[in-house]
Amino acid sequence: MRRDEFVENIVVALDTLRDRKVRSALTILGIVIGVTSVISVAAIIDGLNGIIKERVSRLGSNTLFVTRIPAGQGANRLPAKVRTRKYLEDGDEKFIEETAPGVSYATIFGQRINFAEQNDEIRFGDNRVQRFFLRGTQPNYAQALPLFAIAEGRFVSQYDEEHARNVVVIGRSIAESLFPHSDPIGKEVRVNGRLYEVIGTFQPDQGLFSNFGVDQFACIPMSNFRKSFPEIKERFIAVAAKDEVSLDVVHDQVEEAMRRKRHVPHNGENDFEISSPDFLSALWNQLTGALVLLTGIISSIGLLVGGIGVMNIMLISVTERTSEIGIRKALGARKSDIRVQFLTEAITLSCIGGILGIVCGGFIAFIVRTLVPDVPAAVSPLWIALGVGISVGVGLFFGYYPANRAANLDPIECLRYE
Repeated sequence: MRRDEFVENIVVALDTLRDRKVRSALTILGIVIGVTSVISVAAIIDGLNGIIKERVSRLGSNTLFVTRIPAGQGANRLPAKVRTRKYLEDGDEKFIEETAPGVSYATIFGQRINFAEQNDEIRFGDNRVQRFFLRGTQPNYAQALPLFAIAEGRFVSQYDEEHARNVVVIGRSIAESLFPHSDPIGKEVRVNGRLYEVIGTFQPDQGLFSNFGVDQFACIPMSNFRKSFPEIKERFIAVAAKDEVSLDVVHDQVEEAMRRKRHVPHNGENDFEISSPDFLSALWNQLTGALVLLTGIISSIGLLVGGIGVMNIMLISVTERTSEIGIRKALGARKSDIRVQFLTEAITLSCIGGILGIVCGGFIAFIVRTLVPDVPAAVSPLWIALGVGISVGVGLFFGYYPANRAANLDPIECLRYE
């Protein structure tokens, strides 16, 4: 097709749509809905995926976590044989360091997290914070989890750990609540009534979607935590791999070390779990899977309705323009010319709906990003191209039958048509 023929077909298509404004608007509405749902949800999920990836990297890209039960799952929903597993023990981390050659270091930690059954309090003067995570950590903990980066002061040292010192590192929101107008470093606070010296504060981190993050954490030496809360048996181990060793190799080494330490039979199942920060991505993918499926169904229905509308309006157009088709054929137009003309009209109709859908989807993404800054929804060029491709595909698929029917009309019968 020559350029002038293509331009002429576009002009004819636009004139035809302009003459039937209401019918065309109703036809493209389904396409607009379908493309809008695809673009807006894709933009939101892409933005959230960026947050998850950044979160995973800050959790430690070369770090594995050893736990008693699967990470991210509540114990109440697990089988009895999993819930009754024996706890990880203090010293397991040292055994891993000594027996797994690919491990750079391992650190054990514990925490109090059940807000329903406990009432922790950290107080300075008349200021106090009650809902926070109290975690016992070793000196290597901050290295294993870059998320817990120090903003001011320092982290727990080996001397603090060896002497079970009453020192604490607090999150930004805790520091701002207790010390709104002063430097917290060196101040003494009361943690559940016991005096602790504040030796550092963490860099700001509100957590995913402004939920609990590092801002709500207070970390004390693991030895002090063990002495202060002997009733808490649950332990977690973070294992950092050496730079030159792959995480898969270290995973196998840690698994073998833990099986030996916990005397798991040769053919027995592991009574512990090993996970990487990717478990957060896996959990997120499970959560978004249903959303993507629902969006696919909604957009498919919208595109189907829009496609049927395109086919319907094109069939009506063929009927209304039968005489025109006969005249064009009598003047020498080939079947392919007629077919291309009507296909161009169908594609133009669906592309208008697609473009409007992309604009609407981008507008929704902008509103979400404005109202919820934690969700950096943005329409990527990939999804714009996909939206255009979907629109063209709908026009081709649903417009071919009417176009082919127009191309196969007998010119004599067309000229007789009234």
